[in-house]
Amino acid sequence: MKRSKVYNEKIKLIENERLYNPKDAVKLLKEISYAKFKESVEVHFNLGVDPRHADQQLRGTFTLPKGTGKSKKLLVIAEGEDVEKCKAAGADFVGSDEFLEKIQKGWFDFDILITKPMMMRKLGKLGRVLGSKGLMPNPKTGTVTSDLEKAIKGLSDN
Repeated sequence: MKRSKVYNEKIKLIENERLYNPKDAVKLLKEISYAKFKESVEVHFNLGVDPRHADQQLRGTFTLPKGTGKSKKLLVIAEGEDVEKCKAAGADFVGSDEFLEKIQKGWFDFDILITKPMMMRKLGKLGRVLGSKGLMPNPKTGTVTSDLEKAIKGLSDN
């Protein structure tokens, strides 16, 4: 197979017999990158566990310490004194009926929707629209909570 000149130059920088520590590996990845788009990296770990045994199975998720690099637009459906608290906490959009009407008309310029349990009855009418886009608030994901400020800070960090 014929390779490009740039590829052949970059491949010479890799020492096949060497085991790289994580910092050197990332540094090398940056050096050999030549694509005109943002590339992704896949990491595999050999943990030495036997997945056939239930006590050795490893599953879970984690968040990167500095997030993904993307900033998320937060919409908070709230009323009363919560509006000012949420704006101060860093929410991009805060309101109630005006945003519910905008969503009903097709406005989806937000990534996460946070609300209090008492506001869920108003959002219930939009369940079909929000649910299909994966934007419907859910207590399991932390988007339906009584402590809106804590949720805003927690979700905007990711």
